[in-house]
Amino acid sequence: MHRPGRPYEIPDYELLTTVLSALLWREKNGSICMITDRVGERYYRSLGLASVWDDGIRCELDAIPHTVDPSTFWAAGKLYALEKVPAPCVMMDTDFIVWNDLRDRLSASQLSVIHREPLEPDIYPAPSAFCLSPSYAFPADWNWETPACNTAFTYFGNEALRTSYVSQALDFIQAARGRDGLIYMVFAEQRLLAMCAEAMHIPIDALSTPEELFQSEQKDFTHTWGFKQAMQDYPKAREMFCRQCAARLAHDFPEYAKVCARIPTLHKYF
Repeated sequence: MHRPGRPYEIPDYELLTTVLSALLWREKNGSICMITDRVGERYYRSLGLASVWDDGIRCELDAIPHTVDPSTFWAAGKLYALEKVPAPCVMMDTDFIVWNDLRDRLSASQLSVIHREPLEPDIYPAPSAFCLSPSYAFPADWNWETPACNTAFTYFGNEALRTSYVSQALDFIQAARGRDGLIYMVFAEQRLLAMCAEAMHIPIDALSTPEELFQSEQKDFTHTWGFKQAMQDYPKAREMFCRQCAARLAHDFPEYAKVCARIPTLHKYF
């Protein structure tokens, strides 16, 4: 938690996206679980949302070592969660929504990601930019020119890749001595995956492109990552988005809309 001593809570727009994302995945693609820690589990249960995840809420993240700096590795929970779930499996951010059935496409893939990312040097710098334990060495077979993978949505159909990726990502996290909250996390989560897959000769299926995700009409996927700052800065944009989510919940999942409407921070949108 980045705010010790203060109650844990998720912003209204994030909470609505989380619920809509999980329910749509269940409707279109199958079961889903929430992997969090005891604080997160208590929070969702206190709001009456535990049944949103038909495969349950799992507190696997209580086991994250205290040596992992949460400011540097703010998304490390994804990797520690993935360590506990064998392939085939999907790792999906709570701010990501899948609108359609992906089962046929995913079943034909060993690795699918939402899109590839160019190696912008400010985000994906050269190996020399990292301060690491003297005992750590990057694998010699990694190709540092291959584009990174955006892992907001990732499907692992190959168990050997999943275990290798997680093992190497966690080794890197433990070896890190630098404290840059951008380059270390995106390396462990996104660039490392692309290099690991290429070294294992596993093709990467990109489901979309950044350009497609920013189109006004999003028929297949929605990722609110780039819109969050605008919602924080502009109350009207935030209210409009929340009302759209609430309307979609009321139309498609009325029983859960009633649950959300009883949550004090969400009530005004229903």
